[in-house]
Amino acid sequence: MKKGHDGALKLLGLSGIGLLFDSMDLSILSFVLAALKGEWGLTPVQQGLVGTINFIGMALGAAIAGLWADRYGRKNLFVVTLLIYSIATGLNALVTTLGMFFVLRFFVGFGLGGELPVVTTYVLEASPQKERAKWVVWLESFYAVGALVAAVISYFIIPHFGWRIGLCIGAVPALYALYLRRALPETPVFRIENQPTIGKKIKQIWSRDYRRTSFVLWLLWFTSVFSYYGMFLWIPSILVLKGFTLIKSFQYVLFMTVIQIPGYFAAAHLVENWGKKKTLVTFTACSAVFSLLFGFSNSVAMLLLTGAFLSFFNLGAWGATYAYTAEQYPSEFRATGTGWAAGFGRIAGIIAPYLVGMLIGMHVGFTSIFTMFFFVTSIAAIVVAWLGKEPQSA
Repeated sequence: MKKGHDGALKLLGLSGIGLLFDSMDLSILSFVLAALKGEWGLTPVQQGLVGTINFIGMALGAAIAGLWADRYGRKNLFVVTLLIYSIATGLNALVTTLGMFFVLRFFVGFGLGGELPVVTTYVLEASPQKERAKWVVWLESFYAVGALVAAVISYFIIPHFGWRIGLCIGAVPALYALYLRRALPETPVFRIENQPTIGKKIKQIWSRDYRRTSFVLWLLWFTSVFSYYGMFLWIPSILVLKGFTLIKSFQYVLFMTVIQIPGYFAAAHLVENWGKKKTLVTFTACSAVFSLLFGFSNSVAMLLLTGAFLSFFNLGAWGATYAYTAEQYPSEFRATGTGWAAGFGRIAGIIAPYLVGMLIGMHVGFTSIFTMFFFVTSIAAIVVAWLGKEPQSA
C-alpha cells in the first residue's frame, strides 16, 4: 500500500512540475506586457490584445486536448501540450514584430490551455480514491509556485536583462517533456476502458443526466477566468499606471504572489474535511469581496493588504474549482467534460484582457473596473451555491 502511495506521490510531483512551468510562462506574460509597453510603445488596447490572442489558443487547446486525452491517453496529451507551449515560448523570445508575437502567443496558449485539464484528469485518476480532491488541489498549488517563480524572474531578471531572457527560460520545459515521456505511466482507469466516440462524449456532456452540471461548470469557469485574467494579467501594468516604478510594481506583485501558496493549501485541507462545494463557494465569495476592496484601495498599505487577500482567496478558489470540476463526470468522458468547461471559460479570457485594456484607454477608473470583477465573481459563487452539486468520487 505504501509503495502505491509513494508512486502516486511521484506522479503528483512530476505532473506538478510540468504545471509549474506552464504557470511560470503565463505569469511572466503579465510582466512582459508591462516591459513591452515601454520598449515597443504598446497601447493599452494592444496589451489587452496580446492576452486575448493567448486565450483564443487556450480555449481551443482545452477543448481539443480534452477530447484527445479521452481517446489517446492522458499521459500522451500531457507531454504533447507541454512540448507545444514550451517550444512556442522559446520562439516567442526571438521575435521582433508585434504580429509574430501574436502568432506565437496563440500556440503558447494552445499548449497551456490543453495541458491544464489533461494533467488535472491525470492526477485525479492516479491518486488514492479517498484523497482525490485534496491531491488535485495540491497539484494546482504548483501553479502558485510557478507564478512565484515568474515573479522572482520578473523582479530580478526582466528589469536588468530584458523580457526576452524571461521568455527563453520558458523553453526549458521542452527538455522536461521528453523526460516525462519515459517516466510517467498511463492511468489505470484509461487503460481498462472501451472508449466511446468523440461525438458521443460531447453529447454526454449535455445529456439529461449532466445538463445541470455542465451549465454550472461552464458558467463557473467563464466567470472565474474572466475575473482572474482580467485582474491578475493587468495588475503589474495597473500599478505602473498608478505611478509606481516597474521594479516597485514587480516587487508588490511578488509579495501578492507568495500569498497564493497558503491559499491553495488552505483549500486542499478544506475540500477534504469540509467539502468541495462549500470550499469553492466560500473562497469565491471572499475573492469577490477583496476584488472590490482592492479597487477602492487608495494607499500602498491597502493595495498590499487587499491584494494579498485577493490572491489568497482567488487562487484557493481555483484549486477548489479544478477539484470540483474533475469529479463531476465519469472517467470515460472526464477529460472531455473538464476540457470543454475550461475551453468555454477561456472565451472569457479572450474578452477580459482586451476589455480591461479598452476601459483603461477610455480612462475608466480602476474602482469601476474592479467593481465589475466583484459582480462577475459573485455570480459564480451564487450559481454554484444554488445549483451546484457536491461531486462524488468516481
